[in-house]
Amino acid sequence: MTDGKNQRLERIEHEIVRELSELLHKELKDPRVGFVTITGAKISPDLTSARVFASPMGDARATSQTMRGLSSAAGFLSIELGKRLGLRRTPTLRFERDDSIARGVRLTTIIDEVQRADEARSRDDR
Repeated sequence: MTDGKNQRLERIEHEIVRELSELLHKELKDPRVGFVTITGAKISPDLTSARVFASPMGDARATSQTMRGLSSAAGFLSIELGKRLGLRRTPTLRFERDDSIARGVRLTTIIDEVQRADEARSRDDR
């Protein structure tokens, strides 16, 4: 069972994800930041810091540039987040790469290839 304090932290984490996604889409002008999805956030109990999980898309160079751009923009994003969330303390943001979406896409591709190979073998066996 989740207590009230944990529910509050979870709500704030959810709001951080939502607001950062919007900020990245509408406000951030850093050309290094390409297509990226904010997949989650984990805020410290004292609200002073937050780990933000980001899933950048593209090749290795593009994803690396996106993560550098996010790290560089962390101060700006933190200030904007503070304005939007109305917290007394605005957490310091630390972006961490989350490759789960890319892994999922890769697994889906592999599964599709196996299915196509099985279907081709089935046709050949007839």
